[in-house]
Amino acid sequence: MADMAKLLVAHDGPVSIITINRPEVRNALDNETAAALTRALRDFDRDEHRAVAVLTGAGGHFCAGADLKELAAGYAYKPWAGDPDGPCHDILSKPVLAAVAGYACAGGLGVALRCDLRIAEQGATFAVLSRRWGSR
Repeated sequence: MADMAKLLVAHDGPVSIITINRPEVRNALDNETAAALTRALRDFDRDEHRAVAVLTGAGGHFCAGADLKELAAGYAYKPWAGDPDGPCHDILSKPVLAAVAGYACAGGLGVALRCDLRIAEQGATFAVLSRRWGSR
């Protein structure tokens, strides 16, 4: 198992298991973690020994979207789908399954939708909550 701290990658035969490992923030993606996820997906796609990837989150949540504390601190945010280096940009040649528990919100929902198949626990929450900002 390779430990990239904020992202874990393990292999079980032909299966790659990619785990977003920031449970203290419900696996919100900061730029570092988003870049690591992009690399992990590209590495999976190039690895001839891997047939399928499972993308999941540690600690009972899939991904709560962008790390809002990083955004508030003024870090340049890269749109995950629109940026060529974003984890949602590439079309891969092999399937990626999302194993969703807890929250898959905003950008985390986008990451789940980027996957070819989503398998969710009964209590999983899929949402885009930011639409409420600025409403009266």
